[in-house]
Amino acid sequence: MGGRLNGKIAIVTGAGSVGPGWGNGKASATLYAREGAKVFLVDNRADAVEETRRIIAGEGGTCATHVCDVTRSDQVAAMVAACVETFGSLDILHNNVGAAKPGGPVTLSEEDWDAQMDVNLRHVFLAAKHAIPVMEKAGGGAIVNIGSTSGVTFTGQQQIAYQVAKAAIVRFSRSVALEYAPKGIRCNTVIPGQMHTPMVEAYLAGQQAGGNAEELIARRNSRIPMGFMGTGWDVAHACLFLVSDEARYVTGAEIVVDGGLTLKCTDR
Repeated sequence: MGGRLNGKIAIVTGAGSVGPGWGNGKASATLYAREGAKVFLVDNRADAVEETRRIIAGEGGTCATHVCDVTRSDQVAAMVAACVETFGSLDILHNNVGAAKPGGPVTLSEEDWDAQMDVNLRHVFLAAKHAIPVMEKAGGGAIVNIGSTSGVTFTGQQQIAYQVAKAAIVRFSRSVALEYAPKGIRCNTVIPGQMHTPMVEAYLAGQQAGGNAEELIARRNSRIPMGFMGTGWDVAHACLFLVSDEARYVTGAEIVVDGGLTLKCTDR
């Protein structure tokens, strides 16, 4: 363990993975544990979060699991309370939950719009609402929210609710950062681009081109200036910096992790 997070207690939502491999949350949770944090692993699927627990425990790290629907305030409040009961406090909140649904303002249903706002944006608000008082009591903390380049520019498919929610996360993070800077609480956003994670692979295989995931992955790679999609570990290392004391003077900022993709997009 590197020790950059020694003595820290972290909640990571979306800490499981939809399939084999390393999603953003799973990689971040594991990296935090490797760096000495006690990690409270949260997901809506017990089997997914249990896999992350086994990995961390197998490496000698400290963690606990919790199953939660992060779009429900009562469950998020219980999540934070359970973390404090288990580990004594809370220093790091990592909001990783998210999902995209295609559709524009006409084709997307009102129900899907509401559901997208809940899973991509409401959960960030709820987690902050219930975690910040604990951080204030502890004398400070660090929040990292996961955005998306879809919230910055058009990246190839109309997903209007997802795009709007992810754009709003940046504004939300900046607002929290400004309000709570005097309290020692920092809040930043990591903005991943087109990553090669289990969720993306499952989405590509199930939703497009007759399930030809390899063809679509190659097409995605070709669109990126660096020539390849990143992985959950690329996101995790950016998050690690922001939640560590190395970033003690960084708040209200964004780190874009996209291989240069947004540099060649022109609709900003």
